[in-house]
Amino acid sequence: MALTHKQKEKVTGEVKRHEKDTGSPEYQVALFTEQIKKLTTHLKKNKKDFHSRRGLLKMVAKRKKLLAYLEKTNEKSYKTIVKKLGLE
Repeated sequence: MALTHKQKEKVTGEVKRHEKDTGSPEYQVALFTEQIKKLTTHLKKNKKDFHSRRGLLKMVAKRKKLLAYLEKTNEKSYKTIVKKLGLE
């Protein structure tokens, strides 16, 4: 269920701060969003996969915390990332 290198590049290409960026909140939110989409489609087919459902809930909570941090520290970047990813 992990994302391939090409999928990660496609998703995070627009939000990277620099070439080797892997830790910025924008990058992490973009990755979590893509993983959440992938897990959501998996769980629609496999309704009894409760272990994956727990992982999904943890990812959603982590993304929510990162977005709250980003909104508090850099509101302009927060608005940009929310608009690009189609959140809220």
